[in-house]
Amino acid sequence: MNISNDWTDKDWDKFSEWLIGMLRSGPATVTFTKADGTDRVMECTLEESKLPKVELKESAKPRKESTTSMRVFDLEKNEWRSFTIKKVKQVNILIT
Repeated sequence: MNISNDWTDKDWDKFSEWLIGMLRSGPATVTFTKADGTDRVMECTLEESKLPKVELKESAKPRKESTTSMRVFDLEKNEWRSFTIKKVKQVNILIT
């Protein structure tokens, strides 16, 4: 999939769905532009077995889903991070 500045919102939605599916299958290296204009390379995942265990409190409110950013688990920092979907420049996935 070639990322393009000419994509429509529908194209970005498809890309976002595809990326979520890939990240649920295993880690990927995502390159994106941060808010300060610098590029960042992050190895991240949404693979359930690699995510930290979370204990839900009864009083906890559900987290609001963003339509413009993606929340992922950074495997190098071992913390949750997010990036703006339309700022993604490259995705590398290792298939084993």
